[in-house]
Amino acid sequence: MKAYVVEKEALSHNIELLQKMANGVPIWAVLKGNGYGIGVLPLARHLAEAGIDHFCVTEVREAELLRENGFEDASILMLRSTGDPAELNRLMDLRVILTIGSWETACAINAIAAERADVVEAHLKIDTGMGRYGFLPEDMDHILGVYREQKNIAVSGVYTHFNCAFGSKKLTHQEFETFQKTVSAIREAGFETGTVHCCNSSAFLRFPEMHCDGVRLGSAILGRVPFHTKLRPVGYAEAHVEELRVLPKGHPTGYGAMWTAREDTPVAIVPIGWYNGFRERCDGGITRFRDCLSLILRGLRGIFFRALPLVEVNGHKCRVVGQIGMLHIAVDVRGIECKPGDRVIVPINPLHVKGMKIQYR
Repeated sequence: MKAYVVEKEALSHNIELLQKMANGVPIWAVLKGNGYGIGVLPLARHLAEAGIDHFCVTEVREAELLRENGFEDASILMLRSTGDPAELNRLMDLRVILTIGSWETACAINAIAAERADVVEAHLKIDTGMGRYGFLPEDMDHILGVYREQKNIAVSGVYTHFNCAFGSKKLTHQEFETFQKTVSAIREAGFETGTVHCCNSSAFLRFPEMHCDGVRLGSAILGRVPFHTKLRPVGYAEAHVEELRVLPKGHPTGYGAMWTAREDTPVAIVPIGWYNGFRERCDGGITRFRDCLSLILRGLRGIFFRALPLVEVNGHKCRVVGQIGMLHIAVDVRGIECKPGDRVIVPINPLHVKGMKIQYR
């Protein structure tokens, strides 16, 4: 048996801490990627118990799950700017707040809303550097045109998404200044902007002066952010020792025979591997200098110090030996008491979890 365990106490700790840091600013909880791997519905329910009822999604199905399971009155923002008629009709049925990132999308939304004799709530997305969805700040004619010409759209918010809040303070401040100027231009033209928001988890933690009228948090809720904070990483994989055996001196284990026993070595065979997400990682982008440096240093450490992954067996840190298999690992258990059936904790980012049930405990 193996499962991915979500620690409810750690999750509650993170939510409470983030609410204190938000200091009254509404938190929009991001539920993309199946709730960052730990389940849209169980995560949303846990958040709702803490008083959070604003959610962000990227898929129609995520919105459906919420509406079909007790979140009839929650605010749900679709973070994708889509002009697909089937998606738009379904999102309108679900009363989801739409994102408008282009004039073409605005026209598509307005036309469908008019056919339905409806007025649709939406937020405008401004592209300050991410380069995916959003109006360019200099495209004020079309930005203001949404307010002036699209009579079946009610704009209730304006937002952007920073592309380097985890790294560059200078660039993030420049993007924030650009965003503020765009918001000011909308207001100076006589229109209400509604909810103004720009902070994802990284920006929220690093730039409290940018919290504005709302913040969008995802990875911070799970305690998986690249900063030293009081947040706790939520979740780990749990498995059990399947077999215990002794590899004689000189005997290898794993594909490629990359590890060989230097002495008679007891090893525990554990049914978790790379398919389940062990040692998979979100690279963030090897174009970032510090990511490149990290990869180089990890490689050197592995060559000179035989840095092998760690798991926990009966409360003891133990090294995985040999290549990580698709569904199995071998763990060096010299010096500890160990038997088949003993509990093994394996550190896995929930974003990579596959082939395991999610359990909240």
